Amino acid sequence: EIKYTQIFINNEFVNSVSGKTFPTINPATGEKICDVQEAEKADVDKAVAAAREAFKLGSPWRIMDASQRGRLLWKLAELIQRDAVYLASLETLDNGKPFLHAYGSAIGVTTTIQYFAGWCDKITGKTIPVDGPYFTYTRHEPVGVCGAIIPWNFPINMFMWKVAPALATGCTVVLKPAEQTPLTALYLAALIREAGFPPGVVNVLPGFGPTCGAHIVEHMDVDKVAFTGSTEVGKIIQAAAGKSNVKRVSLELGGKSPLIVFTDADLDVAVEQAHQSLFFNQGQVCCAGTRTFVQEGIYDDFVRRSVERAKNRTVGNPFDPKNEQGAQVDQEMFDKVMGLIEAGKKEGASLQCGGSPHGDKGFFIQPTVFSDVQDNMTIAKEEIFGPVMSIFKFKDISEVIDRANNTTYGLAAYVFTKDIDKALTIANSVQAGTVTVNCYKPAIHEAPFGGFKQSGHGREMGEYGLHEYCEVKTVTIKLPQKV
Repeated sequence: EIKYTQIFINNEFVNSVSGKTFPTINPATGEKICDVQEAEKADVDKAVAAAREAFKLGSPWRIMDASQRGRLLWKLAELIQRDAVYLASLETLDNGKPFLHAYGSAIGVTTTIQYFAGWCDKITGKTIPVDGPYFTYTRHEPVGVCGAIIPWNFPINMFMWKVAPALATGCTVVLKPAEQTPLTALYLAALIREAGFPPGVVNVLPGFGPTCGAHIVEHMDVDKVAFTGSTEVGKIIQAAAGKSNVKRVSLELGGKSPLIVFTDADLDVAVEQAHQSLFFNQGQVCCAGTRTFVQEGIYDDFVRRSVERAKNRTVGNPFDPKNEQGAQVDQEMFDKVMGLIEAGKKEGASLQCGGSPHGDKGFFIQPTVFSDVQDNMTIAKEEIFGPVMSIFKFKDISEVIDRANNTTYGLAAYVFTKDIDKALTIANSVQAGTVTVNCYKPAIHEAPFGGFKQSGHGREMGEYGLHEYCEVKTVTIKLPQKV
């Protein structure tokens, strides 16, 4: 049962001003799930006005104790835990990912919310010992009305990665979910209302980038935009923010992350972790280890084992618990991935397995492995965002560092070795916002996550993630005398 398909403004579900709707599609079947109200400029204006009203001085939200904000966030986490099965079912239906993965997201995100709930009354400034008879201190104040534009690959997680720190700091939010996956965002909006957040604090606008997202970014009454998505769109957002009111922008964009395996690595661990880093979530992960660099002494063995693991990966109905892999999110992404697989074949990479659609309906793709991939090939440079593993060969550490950094992206990197010197050299040398050693663990809610170079700027999660939603104000008071 789909419970909510309308726009959420000021704690109410309403139709769009235009009355337009758009269909949302089940990726596992290619069939329509339902029609959703489509937000456009007039709806953005209404939502921003509601968020601005909720943020004004003296409003219930602004005068609420920080500890009470924390209690509301904690209540929201409890409601998500209560409804985790429904939320996961909704996400699997709308996104195509395996139900068990969606359930893990729903349960896992509650710890993120609880983490930020704990921060609400611990966001503090400093007293500064300045020269002269003055008392100087800083305040960390909420930025204001925050626009949030989230992607379709992790709808539940991305919603809360934006909303939880914004609410912890006292901001208000206007959020646009991806048009491919609006359903979980609308249900989360209902839970936010049930948790007791005042009207206007969170508003959810399903719609399209050019007709909804662009107006959030350009709006003169939006103080900050947080975006997760492609580098191409991130550049448009940054330019539009500058042309409007120079609003603050944080961007978590694309990636082409290196995963480096040295000859001394535990091969069983490296093969499985490399497999998971690439194929998890149908390969639709911005920080996936999409360039697998393997040292020449173990290259052939690694390729053989990786192909065997990929062939054993179960693909199909995402509600069947035996399946590890579901469908790509929509026809457009399916076609893009298949096109890049064809590019890999034509440019001379060795197709070891997969390379074709899976089944006769829905947007399923076979787990695909290429070996003998060269740095100048299309599949080595472009973000594929699908279940396609590219395995490269390298000789020594200096070579692999240069090649790992030879990309416009810099989101994450992974290294597998038993040698701490190699591990630290890689960790200190690669241009990436996150580096993990002997594991695939790119995102931890206590630690910052974000990119170098064209993978974006700003950080989400951890204490650093709160800074994106705070303004620092300096206050100086003249004293009668130096004390």
